[in-house]
Amino acid sequence: MADNKATQGVIKSIAGPLVVAQDMRNVRMFDVVRVGNMGLTGEIIEMHGDEASIQVYEETAGLEPGEPVVTTENPLSVALGPGLIGQMYDGIQRPLEDLYEITGDRIGRGSSSPALNQEKKWHFVPTKKVGDQVVPGDIVGEVKETSSVNHRIMVPPTIRGNWVIKEIASEGDFHVANTIYTLEQDSKTQDFSMEHRWPVRRARPHKGKKAPHEPLITGQRVIDTLFPVTKGGTAAVPGPFGSGKTVIQHQLAKWADADIVVYIGCGERGNEMTEVLNQFPKLTDPRTGKSMMERTILIANTSDMPVAAREASIYTGITIAEYYRDMGYSVSIMADSSSRWAEALREISGRLEEMPGEEGYPAYLGSRLAQFYERAGYVTCLGQDNREGFLTAIGAVSPPGGDMSDPVVQSTLRIVKVFWQLDAALAYQRHFPAINWNSSYSLYANDVVEYLNDMIDRAWSKNRTEALRVLNEESRLEEIVRLVGMDSLSFDERLTMDVAQAIREDFLHQNSYHEIDTYSSLNKQFYLLDLIMHYYRLAQDMGKRGITVDQMQELPVREAIGRFKTVEEDRIKERYEELIDELDRVIPNLERER
Repeated sequence: MADNKATQGVIKSIAGPLVVAQDMRNVRMFDVVRVGNMGLTGEIIEMHGDEASIQVYEETAGLEPGEPVVTTENPLSVALGPGLIGQMYDGIQRPLEDLYEITGDRIGRGSSSPALNQEKKWHFVPTKKVGDQVVPGDIVGEVKETSSVNHRIMVPPTIRGNWVIKEIASEGDFHVANTIYTLEQDSKTQDFSMEHRWPVRRARPHKGKKAPHEPLITGQRVIDTLFPVTKGGTAAVPGPFGSGKTVIQHQLAKWADADIVVYIGCGERGNEMTEVLNQFPKLTDPRTGKSMMERTILIANTSDMPVAAREASIYTGITIAEYYRDMGYSVSIMADSSSRWAEALREISGRLEEMPGEEGYPAYLGSRLAQFYERAGYVTCLGQDNREGFLTAIGAVSPPGGDMSDPVVQSTLRIVKVFWQLDAALAYQRHFPAINWNSSYSLYANDVVEYLNDMIDRAWSKNRTEALRVLNEESRLEEIVRLVGMDSLSFDERLTMDVAQAIREDFLHQNSYHEIDTYSSLNKQFYLLDLIMHYYRLAQDMGKRGITVDQMQELPVREAIGRFKTVEEDRIKERYEELIDELDRVIPNLERER
């Protein structure tokens, strides 16, 4: 990036990833610089007079005071264009596979490779013609990026006003850097290729945001039914080590109703990230039957990589996600984990000698988290066609020891609208997903429930409300049982405990490794919960006739309800009607034990 106009300074001091350079009076905040004789990549994060504080995205061992610092005169930006899908990048968008071929197992310092393949040709199909008037965001052509993704070539938002297409390429094969079209405005012309760059710390523009209301269907019963998230919504998954955060992220990446998935491994352990990089290409996309990588972008920044790159990775990921949102797609971004990102922020802040906030985190932790999550949303995209796009942000949080009072957790909760709290006790009981139903919540629930009432069945909201009441009542009754035993409970209370157990074990427990149970359609979720609640309503009158809860627990239909979640999708309605009929026949005809 450097050229002969670049401002050059020299290193004054080095403190880990933080380098202070002097003679940098003419540079700008957030400019990318090349540091030292090795040309390490860094970013200016603070200015004092002619001194610039630079966070370096690579290991700084071996740098010495007096070595040159050269500015590129550009902020940290990502390359956007065909070829992003299926790639594995590091935190500053260097393609890991290409770097492996260049440097081997360890990324060599100062190494770089184009983010987009410059040698591959893409088949471009124009959708506009010479003389058409265009504005930023208009689609001028398409490229078949993968079997499931049509990459829409858009007029970049870096220009302003109305332009006219002076020239546009005919259908054919082109490199990403080839000029594809030329725009003209007031006798001024500008050439464009299939790629452009965008600063990662600046949100991509749109016409406006709308209130999200359509559910992001995940196939996970505890999420879709009890604590739903919308397309364009925000959610947090906090939990201690071993509670299943990564498994949930994988399930959401595979099954969520999103066109594009961006997965950010931010500061996770190397072996865990290696497992992700190895497993994702092997995952079969349930939509197409092909590899999940055909609609996935992975960004890997492990815990042993430089902290500055970890801090940048979350912005790199969401900028790429916004780019596909602007095409009109539903995009889901998974950040695993925002705690590691916050730790990187804390380390850099400490080296800058800033005033620390709670537990050493910088005072601006909350605002930085908000800047990330607020880039999610349901938007009207730029362009004359008024297309709509969705960007859903789901962040895992790893509080030390599962402490929910951790500043990262608390700051996140003030921003996101869905909270899925993972419970180590549930995980140790082999209950997955280990989402605690008593402490989790969704602020989208009312809007989503109305949507699902119309789309699935009017009884959806009634069943959900009743199931949550039963689960909450079970928590109260467990205290009584621990003190005075189960025999002290009335028939209604024992029935509540029985039905709560059915909800927990038959509905909320879901086996991600089971071929059928790994995903439940909304219809199946409704049928299963309706069977449990129908049993509950029928059984409530049985106590007056002297029927015991034990008698009802022994009914074969109870076991059949528990097995309903493994019924094939094409048989669920038929099987549901059979079990409803059996419940209506068997329970009212129970006789009192003599």
